[in-house]
Amino acid sequence: QVQLVESGGGVVQAGGSLRLSCTASGRTSNMYAMGWFRQAPGKEREFVAAISWGGGNTYYADSVKGRFTISRDNAKNTVYLQMNSLKPEDTAVYYCAARTSSGDYRLTYRYDYWGQGTQVTVSS
Repeated sequence: QVQLVESGGGVVQAGGSLRLSCTASGRTSNMYAMGWFRQAPGKEREFVAAISWGGGNTYYADSVKGRFTISRDNAKNTVYLQMNSLKPEDTAVYYCAARTSSGDYRLTYRYDYWGQGTQVTVSS
């Protein structure tokens, strides 16, 4: 019903920057928020950042505050994640997600649609 496609991943040295993009297509009119999650090898998927579609309110995991910035372009149904001062521990597959309900945007299970993920690798 809703398809999410991520792009922008790659390999970068510690201290560098990357910008991820996620574009939604399909029946997107009822989206309340979009977010970014990541999953490193051997670890569970964790919340990174989210943004509400109506007001543009942003939410961040403590581990990325001050380094990552989430933004959106409603007209394009696209959300971005600007990642600065990258650290090796940021290495993971990053997933874009969308939800059709309000609430705690940190909760993985509350999101209804997911992209396929894009690999981010930060070398030391």
